[in-house]
This record gives sequence, C-alpha cells and structure tokens, in this order.
Amino acid sequence: MKAFVTGGSGFIGQHVVRKLVARGDTVHTIARSDASANLLRQLGAVVFMGDITDTASLRPAMTGCDVVFHIAAWYKIGSPDWIQAEAINVGGTRRVLRLAYELGIPKIVYTSTVAVFGDTHGQLVDETFYQEGPFLTEYNRTKWLAHYKVALPLIEKGAPIVIVMPGAVYGPGDTSFVAQLMRMFYRGLPVLPDADLTVTYAHVEDIAEGHILAADKGKVGESYILTGPAIPLSEMVDFWAHLIGRKPPSVRLPGRPLRAFAPVMGAVGSVLPVPELFTEEAMNSLGATYMARSDKARSELGWGTRPLQTGLLETFDWIARTEQSQAPRQQERKWAGYALLAAAVLFLLWFLGRRKE
Repeated sequence: MKAFVTGGSGFIGQHVVRKLVARGDTVHTIARSDASANLLRQLGAVVFMGDITDTASLRPAMTGCDVVFHIAAWYKIGSPDWIQAEAINVGGTRRVLRLAYELGIPKIVYTSTVAVFGDTHGQLVDETFYQEGPFLTEYNRTKWLAHYKVALPLIEKGAPIVIVMPGAVYGPGDTSFVAQLMRMFYRGLPVLPDADLTVTYAHVEDIAEGHILAADKGKVGESYILTGPAIPLSEMVDFWAHLIGRKPPSVRLPGRPLRAFAPVMGAVGSVLPVPELFTEEAMNSLGATYMARSDKARSELGWGTRPLQTGLLETFDWIARTEQSQAPRQQERKWAGYALLAAAVLFLLWFLGRRKE
C-alpha cells in the first residue's frame, strides 16, 4: 500500500509513519523545512517539500496513493493567532481533503479531536454528541470548523473519509499542556493547579494504531473516538506522585479562582510573555471536561489502549532521560520563573479574596 501522511514529523504523525513503514507500506510525506525532511527520511518516508496551505505542493506527493492520512494541525494553547489557526486547521484541511477526493484516493483518514465537542460538563459522550460552542480555545474553534464545515460536507458529497477523534494524547516526545505539567511535576515545582479539568488519556502509540485501523477497517463516513480513561487533573497529579514515588505538590492552586483571574492573565499576556500553562485560554480550560467514550472504535476496529500506569511510567522515564541529558536552558529557566511568578500572584489574589469573604 502507498500512503500519504500530513503532519508526519509531528507527535502523532511520526508514530503513524513509523508503523506504516514497519509493515512494508510506502509512505509519502511533505516537509516545510530541511530538519523535518531529514527526520522523515530517517523514519523511512519519501519526502516532498510542501505545505498543506499550498495545494500545488501536495499534488505530486498525493498522486497515486491508496490512502491519505491528514494529521497535520495547528495546536498552540494560549496563542491569539487565530489567522494562522484558521489557515492551517480549516484552510489546510479543506485543501488536503478536497485534493484527495479530486484525485480519487480510495480512503481518507482525517484526524479530528474530541475537543470539537467542547466542554461536555461531566458527560461521557459518544460520536453522536453535538454542540456548537462555546469554544475555550482557538484550537477547539478551528477544529470544530474543520470537522463540521469541511470534512462532513465532503463526506455528504461522496468523499471516502473516515474521521478519528483522539482525546488527550501522551507519551515520549509529548510537548502538550499535560506534558508540560508532567515535566514541571518531575522537576519538583511546589505549585500546580488543583483543577477539575478532566480529559481522556491515550498513549501516542495506541492513537497511531487507531489511525491505521481506521484506514484498514473503518467505514467511510463514520467517526471513531480514540480515548482512554477520563481522569480529573487533581486526581492525575496524585497518581503521578504514586507512580514515581514523589510527594504531591505542597501548594495546590484551586481551579475556580484561577479561572476567575483568567482575564487578568489575558491582559498580562498582551504585553508580556506568559507560559502556556498560565495563559487565559489554559486557565479558562481548568474547569472543563472533555470526556468521550471509545466503545465504537473498540468494537468495530478492534482498537485498544495500554494500561495508563504502563504508558505514564514510560513517559516519566523519557522525561527523566531528557532532563539528565542536558542542562536546563536559559529559555526554560525563564519560563519556569514566569510560571512561579504567575502562580505566586494568583495565589496571593486568591488568598486576599478569601480574606474579604
């Protein structure tokens, strides 16, 4: 089989490329930089220089392929750059899916996200759930547009698209919101949010396998949620402590006052650099629940996830290796300083607010 993969140098994409190559498939990818191109060649892919926002650059790489995996996406919690978010998540998705349909590619796997459901308010939802906002982040908003205004209309026109919808993806190499918290916890930062933010966790290797199963077994026009257990952040931090034998953070910043001061951090972020964990978007998300069940993928695709303990220990082992292999860079120390400063300010505001009650 010959596959075309966008986002092949990304977190999920690398694992999809590696799995496809390992089973003997020919994999075409695109790269915007020499560094990404070199990485993809090391994984065994055939690399074309291109960009998902440029249809002409996609055509040579996609022509003659049996399946397209559109994984590339913009994901920057706290970034106000909605123009770039729309250009990549909406415009790029439109170009990739339309071209694949035009070229007659037999199967197209599109990577959406359970974030398109928004805050499920404690409900464990399935693929039939729908709501149109409110959107806590630009990522959520633009992925909703790509899912409901690009992918689904193309399916209605006859495009052979299968949609996969991961939840929170973790594992070695992760740089997401949760991964940053894990690294801060490993470093012994005494202050972490004690929030009700609840997401569903699945290891990146399992998510990659879900993509390939969707290509091999998924029904055209169907969506498949790829999620593991749903756990509140407050409980997850205690689980981390248990797993690696560390004490939980000595200071837990309550989620409600953190969310109350999100606009303050938004104002600060407009004039000063603010760590992703303390941006207005991130703080607004601290009380949200992104909960979805993967029963359909498990029954129809035969998909499954490894035990959370196994995957998290592997991830902490990777964090330990990367921490030991290089001294903290000046940039990392700067962000850690900003994080501690922001935490101290928020804690002080919360404490003063309680005294007034």
